[in-house]
Amino acid sequence: MSDDRPKSKRPANTAFKQQRLKAWQPILTPKTVLPAFFIVGLIFVPLGIGLYIASEKVNEVMFDYTECKAQTPSATFSRTPGRAPIEEWRWDGQTCFIHFRISEILVPPVFLYYRLTNFYQNHRRYVKSFDANQLKGDQIGVQNLDKQLTNCDPLREAAKVYAANLTVIVNGGPQEIKKDAQVYPCGLIANSMFSDEISTNLSCIKSDFTGFPDGQTCANVKYAFSESGIAWPSDKEKYGVTQWKDRADDVTIATTLVPPPLWREAFPQWKDGYNFSNLPNLHEWERFQVWMRTAALPTFRKLYARTTGGGSALPPGLWEISIRDTFDVAKFSGTKSIVISTVSILGGKNPFLGAAYMAVGVICWVLGIVFLIRHMIKPRKLGDHTYLSWNQPQQNQARAPGVPEVGGERSSLIGGR
Repeated sequence: MSDDRPKSKRPANTAFKQQRLKAWQPILTPKTVLPAFFIVGLIFVPLGIGLYIASEKVNEVMFDYTECKAQTPSATFSRTPGRAPIEEWRWDGQTCFIHFRISEILVPPVFLYYRLTNFYQNHRRYVKSFDANQLKGDQIGVQNLDKQLTNCDPLREAAKVYAANLTVIVNGGPQEIKKDAQVYPCGLIANSMFSDEISTNLSCIKSDFTGFPDGQTCANVKYAFSESGIAWPSDKEKYGVTQWKDRADDVTIATTLVPPPLWREAFPQWKDGYNFSNLPNLHEWERFQVWMRTAALPTFRKLYARTTGGGSALPPGLWEISIRDTFDVAKFSGTKSIVISTVSILGGKNPFLGAAYMAVGVICWVLGIVFLIRHMIKPRKLGDHTYLSWNQPQQNQARAPGVPEVGGERSSLIGGR
């Protein structure tokens, strides 16, 4: 016999659904609130001072080289007033040579960064524009390319990116790419990769430092950085050598895989396309891995090189760095800079964190003192019923006779309920 009784919407008779779970609600009293303010201040202020001191111990040299490319090509250096620590630079039509000054010794490890402004790597479509399987090395696009690499649109199929009948150079001769050729690596992130080639050997121009290794003079000293070790180990696991390299010949690679459009302009080795020997090894290319980890803010810095094996200190003096300028920041109204920095136990230079902790601690102290003075001058008894609204004589006198108070227990009693 079927049960025709209507189904009840009443919740089950459990402690959770009937809201009978045990609960604890603290009663905030001066004896508990005032010590909390002072204890938080006592913790945050010394901690903020420590963070700030650690940040100030980081030595950092930063200079903007955006306008170097705008100079007239010349074989002589020109002075750059107002661009400290840059003292002079020159542009030869492709490469920018910069003389900059380091005022304090930089103890190892020393890190070389590039810094971009107004570049929004956090855009929703930009962040998603890559294919994890392709980056890991899978042979994508053997068939049904239109159903693969969909996250990379519009930089997925070569036919949609390049003009019709695109040819590449293979073994000294032109070859037309296939209709189903794919961009490798595909997507907006890879295509917009920072392409300036920064020299990883700094040349000493002038220095009063006398402690160079092996008694060398400044003119013979070069300070070397390395690309090795700049990517996170977890990042390296996401990239692999493409299987196309093991399963295809030179012609197939060149006509099936094409570089992103900006790579053909920025990187000379891929101007004529890929071949078996120049196909990028994404598993070992750490600068590419660093770039693919998108930044959360429009102003960011990314690691380009670092000293390895302990390294030696970078002495004060006038140093030269060369930069092959191919990354156009005018497209997004941004700037680009070089940052050479040491680190502390907390990382790079970040005075804001220490200042924020000190500010919170000081605010807690100020509030604690204000509330303490208020409590000492005019203390309030805990649970005193005279502070309730219907026990206030001034309010009762101001109300017209016979008009009930609106709200609260008093109005219910006057209304006869």
